[in-house]
Amino acid sequence: MSAPLHPGLAPTRRAPYLTSRLQGLGTTIFAEMSALAGRTGSVNLGQGFPDADGPPEVLEAAVAAIRTGHNQYPPGPGTAELRQAIAEHQKRFYGLDVDPDTEVLVTAGATEAVAATILALCEPGDEVVTFEPFYDSYAAAIAFAAAQRRVVPLEAPTWALDPERLAATITARTRLLLLNDPNNPTGKVFTEAELDAIAEICVRADLLAVTDEVYEHLLFDGAVHHPLATRPGMAERTVTISSAGKTFSVTGWKIGWACGPAPLVAAVRTAKQFLTFVNGAPFQPAIAAGLRLPDAYFADAAASLAARRDRLCDGLAALGLEVLRPAAGYFAMVDIRSVGERDGVAFCRRLPERAGVVGIPASAFYDDTDAGRPLVRLAYCKQPEVLDEALRRLGRLTSDRPRP
Repeated sequence: MSAPLHPGLAPTRRAPYLTSRLQGLGTTIFAEMSALAGRTGSVNLGQGFPDADGPPEVLEAAVAAIRTGHNQYPPGPGTAELRQAIAEHQKRFYGLDVDPDTEVLVTAGATEAVAATILALCEPGDEVVTFEPFYDSYAAAIAFAAAQRRVVPLEAPTWALDPERLAATITARTRLLLLNDPNNPTGKVFTEAELDAIAEICVRADLLAVTDEVYEHLLFDGAVHHPLATRPGMAERTVTISSAGKTFSVTGWKIGWACGPAPLVAAVRTAKQFLTFVNGAPFQPAIAAGLRLPDAYFADAAASLAARRDRLCDGLAALGLEVLRPAAGYFAMVDIRSVGERDGVAFCRRLPERAGVVGIPASAFYDDTDAGRPLVRLAYCKQPEVLDEALRRLGRLTSDRPRP
């Protein structure tokens, strides 16, 4: 059996009517924490959405699309313009050649793309290997498919991959490997050596691979993203998933995509068409415009976010909190043992009253409750003044600590 979907957060009683494979799902910790933020007037560093809109060229393209009648169902695979822009993006940044007509599928965000891919490619009882901590929707998608989740830990503070441990996790029932790179919640960027090791294992075991690369352009300190599909033997067995929400600060638009060999994409499309069918007609030409922005946009977006990362992480460190500084993405992990705490769930539930700030307990991303218990995830994709206010409030934790 798989571990509970949210270890340490699952309801204690069986949910009536809910199928057995979804028991433990409940209300996500993100919904709980956001509701707490609303009730208490807290600064919400829990959910990963920016508090400023994206580039005006992209926003205006969406407005123009609405005004010129792009308001009905788009084609099932996505508009030709967006599929072409996605193909150009893969070639421009990674040298990957994909056919926009047969090897690109537009989805309702990356979350739907991951779910549709797992539903399409896994039989009941198949094993899906992923890395822990993992984004919480992965557990749900695997459960939807009646597959089994097997995890390989990335241990704090370095989050390094142990290839031998990965190889030992693969069994005769393993169907696919699910990789989130750059990783949420850790901000880890997998090295080329790690990706080569993953590729070698996938080829040797004849595994399919699914990669969630939504933070691909939000990298710091010289980190470089290398899609798994660029490694030897992987292009023909990998479904590469990304989305526009994080790169262009339009998380509510829910425009994502899946790329890969035509037979794999066709399988994913079969499942996807019965989930949302299609979505976001006026947003699709806008994202096509975004993907064609000059390199300077992508560099500036990463630099702006890096400055906010530093603002939050440096401020937390000055307050005496141990921060695991991320190399990419929207989030920083904090070890609360540095302020005398040990249980992230209890800490996050008390934090709005104690300090007027909301975070996410990292145990929501773990099967190994003990490994995730002392960690809390905080978002820095916010305006500088919001981060400053959060730090001011978090200073109460230091002032409230008993003196020796």
